[in-house]
Amino acid sequence: MKFIFDAHLDLSMNALEWNRDLRQDVSQIRALEAGMTDLPDREKGVVSFPSMRKGNIGLCTATLIARYVKPKNKLPGWNSPEQAWAQTQGQLAWYRAMENDKQLIQIQTKKQLEAHLLAWKQNAEKNPIGYVLSLEGADSILSMEHLHRMHHEGLRAIGPAHYGPGTYAFGTDSSGGIGVKGKTLLKEIAQLKLILDATHLCDQSFWETLEAYEGPLWASHSNVRKWVPNKRQFDDEQIKVLLERNAVIGMAFDAWMMLPNWKRGSTDPKTSGLNLETIVNHMDHICQLAGNSNHVMIGSDLDGGFGKEQCPFDLDTIADLQKLDQILTKRGYSQNDVEKILSKNGIRFLSENLPD
Repeated sequence: MKFIFDAHLDLSMNALEWNRDLRQDVSQIRALEAGMTDLPDREKGVVSFPSMRKGNIGLCTATLIARYVKPKNKLPGWNSPEQAWAQTQGQLAWYRAMENDKQLIQIQTKKQLEAHLLAWKQNAEKNPIGYVLSLEGADSILSMEHLHRMHHEGLRAIGPAHYGPGTYAFGTDSSGGIGVKGKTLLKEIAQLKLILDATHLCDQSFWETLEAYEGPLWASHSNVRKWVPNKRQFDDEQIKVLLERNAVIGMAFDAWMMLPNWKRGSTDPKTSGLNLETIVNHMDHICQLAGNSNHVMIGSDLDGGFGKEQCPFDLDTIADLQKLDQILTKRGYSQNDVEKILSKNGIRFLSENLPD
């Protein structure tokens, strides 16, 4: 069973906002949610620590996420940046609690990454799951001092925007540039040598960001616009410039990002034919543009506000990411290619860009 690195999981959001104890089996979490209707993915979650272990997912990028929404913004979120900051601090406290319980171990440096991978290889059952801390959307960063504080806490990757207009950039389903605040943030990100996550940037903010920022960047969970023609995905020109910058792009398993014309709440994964094979089309397109398999990774986003109702029908828990091995092999990918996609590309990128 191959080792998997998942470059995007909203673990703390599920723990604090969905009230899920991720130490439990997925079946236990679903049973506790039986009959609940406050969220569309109740009883349908797919992620827990036991399921990650079952799938040999020993390393992930785990997020802090709290969006600030201005009064005219109808998106869900916090009504002040201070509230958003406080929410991320609560999420950070949960990660610390899971570290104390030996469920997780934070990876901040290259040496820690190497040590964790070796320890996991020697005895996966007795070692905590490694996580690299990322901030999805920078609205909670009240000032550059706050960014430095988060860097001190181990923050190693950051996406300037999420959905809608943000403080530092415009995100998915909005349009606009990065402005003075965005450029100030990018300057500090470069100074701290954080990984910039290009995911969720609208097209204008994407291009302005890449023009202003020269440091390491990846896209933790972004698919291909050729196969799903909406602006949440990357078009070929965006993919090509990311390839030129030696980025890696994580494949997301949210149905509407995998299959065109998906309608939330009505399209069914089984009847629509949405399976794990579908994501390989996205992977393959990037590999063909690159001429190699060096720039694709997994950034599943599983349980990122959706569950089994909105992911491949042949995925019951996150452990089923292991099925990609056989699917990629049948598509003609060598075992070396498969290992690169499942973990080695992302690990190589971290090894090159984490501090010593």
